[in-house]
Amino acid sequence: MTETLDLSHWIDGEKVAADRPSESLNPSDTREVVARTPDGGEAEVNAAVAAAKAAFPAWSEASPEVRSDILDRAGTLVMERREALGRLLSREEGKTLAEGIGETVRAGRILKYFAGEALRLHGQNLASVRPGVEIQTYRQAVGVYGLITPWNFPIAIPAWKAAPALAFGNTVVMKPAGRTPATAEALVAILHEAGLPRGVLNLVIGRGRVGQAIVDHPDVDGLSFTGSQGVGAGVAAGAMKRQARVQLEMGGKNPLIVLDDCDLDRAVQIALDGSFFATGQRCTASSRLIVQDGIHDRFVAALAERVAALRVGDALDPETQMGPAVSEDQMETSYRYIEIARAEGGRVVTGGERLTLEKPGWYVQPTLIADTDAGMRINNEEVFGPVASILRVRSYEDALAVANGVEFGLSAGIVTGSLKHARDFQRRARAGMVMVNLPTAGVDYHVPFGGSKSSSYGAREQGFAAAEFFTQTKTAYSWS
Repeated sequence: MTETLDLSHWIDGEKVAADRPSESLNPSDTREVVARTPDGGEAEVNAAVAAAKAAFPAWSEASPEVRSDILDRAGTLVMERREALGRLLSREEGKTLAEGIGETVRAGRILKYFAGEALRLHGQNLASVRPGVEIQTYRQAVGVYGLITPWNFPIAIPAWKAAPALAFGNTVVMKPAGRTPATAEALVAILHEAGLPRGVLNLVIGRGRVGQAIVDHPDVDGLSFTGSQGVGAGVAAGAMKRQARVQLEMGGKNPLIVLDDCDLDRAVQIALDGSFFATGQRCTASSRLIVQDGIHDRFVAALAERVAALRVGDALDPETQMGPAVSEDQMETSYRYIEIARAEGGRVVTGGERLTLEKPGWYVQPTLIADTDAGMRINNEEVFGPVASILRVRSYEDALAVANGVEFGLSAGIVTGSLKHARDFQRRARAGMVMVNLPTAGVDYHVPFGGSKSSSYGAREQGFAAAEFFTQTKTAYSWS
């Protein structure tokens, strides 16, 4: 057993004492309490927003070098502590230790990237149609941002939301996911250790009422949310009611097309990575495998063999290849959709049975389901677990139609040796991100992230696109 942490809110630069009625459990061993957590509400949100609003003038007017230096120091600290932070992440979320450390390093890289972006914020000089008049555009901080982050990337997503907000001079009130608050609190503590002034970054831990209080607060100028469609719709409605900026990322039902002319071994590895690593709990996971007739049977047999061989176990065991689901609810969701697929005519090729391991945990057997069609629920609703369905198609055009035929549009991939089909797919796939001979899951931190249709709403996240959401453009005219 490892020591249980006692978590606190962070408001106005200080840890705030509070009762801790809730617990964060280790999904690999549910006998272990990772953290005891407070359950905040409107009062804590009001205090956090007031602190952020009071801190905004000095922070937004500070030299960008000040903001850059703090983010750079924080990035260095995160990477120096990657082993301990990665271990905490894996204990709390269920990723394998390698995945937990990898995500931690990514968070450090994000902080360092936006340390540089703080110094690169630029505008334009434009010629006026009027003689003697000069025009300049430049970007300014907006104000207080509310950030509502998910459990599946409990350090990377808080970093990729908070880093650009802070780099460009905004202040922040963050609500971490209730299932993974310890990892988010560790990040917030490091940012303060790196020199963040009081009130610039505030953390309120709690359930849905915390998020609702942030959404409804009149002094929150912008909202960035990652989570489910249902909750995202409420965030959007609340923001629009008072004309706050809003940015939503709400999941995917991502297709991977496998054509006859592909490299079979590479296609199998791409599908295995995209569908099952991180326990399939990635919004960019390859949950629909759309396979052309000529290679279908060989692909299914080869992938099923690899899936069946995956070692499921404790996230901290170095032999584990796939950790548990994050919670009992998430585990049950996977098994429920497996049964729905069976009832609708799908054939479970491998997996689908409940796992009983030495330690009590929320383990899901990785599952591959064949003989499905585009109308089945398994091919239209997000499972968010290690469950992949296979659809057989006759041609590339059929595959493209199936890939585009759902309400989501986050990431889409194709495995092919045809340049013609690869280029056509890049143009015609209705997704915000397109992968050719690569897994649908796995994106870089310095380029835009986001989807189309019901997957995303508002400005893109990450990379140079982050300036669009976290700043506002001012146009200045002068005559001399």
